[in-house]
Amino acid sequence: MLGNLVNFGAIVIGALLGLLFKKAIKEEHKTALHKALGLAVIIIGLNGVITNMITLVKNGDAFSGTLSSSGELLLIASLVIGTLVGSLLKIEERFNGLADKVEQKFKMTGFAQGFVYSTILYCVGSMAILGGIQDGLGDPSILYTKAILDGINAILLTSTMGIGVIFSSIVVFVYQLIFVLLGRFGLGYILTGELMAQFSFVGYAIIMAIGLNFILTEKIKTANMLPSMFVPVIWHYLVMLFYIIFPALA
Repeated sequence: MLGNLVNFGAIVIGALLGLLFKKAIKEEHKTALHKALGLAVIIIGLNGVITNMITLVKNGDAFSGTLSSSGELLLIASLVIGTLVGSLLKIEERFNGLADKVEQKFKMTGFAQGFVYSTILYCVGSMAILGGIQDGLGDPSILYTKAILDGINAILLTSTMGIGVIFSSIVVFVYQLIFVLLGRFGLGYILTGELMAQFSFVGYAIIMAIGLNFILTEKIKTANMLPSMFVPVIWHYLVMLFYIIFPALA
């Protein structure tokens, strides 16, 4: 639990510092910083996709130096099916509608975009899941590292996108708490190994889409892509069920 609390606090502190920097940054420089941040987010996403999809081939006990990739079809299927489901459920519209209501009620200009982008960015990476599970097992080290990264990102995001980022800390805390509890009650195994890699490369693909939104004029509805992350989980357990029913085909 301590790692999750530290992560929560780092985002809040980073966002508060970002608000101070926001006042100091001239308006003409914010566009340049916005695009630079977008490029950094794309690179983070690309690195996550490559890390989880590409492995070194082993030749006996040694690595051969040859790279092998896997999961391409699953990635495509996940993004297509998940985005279709998200579009039908209108997740982006509902998410933005809620954020817009908060923005109008409390007169916080720019709340919606900062809240939506930062929430997705902080939640879809593998560090949030694995870190939460490990925190539940008594090892907060991964979430300590994530706290540093999230705190720095919070400074940058808030300085360019506004106060919405600070409220994403609440969603991040609750989201990671789910995995903390899974770890504490011994259920962390349901998202480990190959499934974790599959879950992660879909999540990092969504992070790349967030980065593109910082740069492109026409925005990608990234919130509608969130159901994509559950496609590998469903597929994984459907395959397991199939082999349980038909063990001769395993």
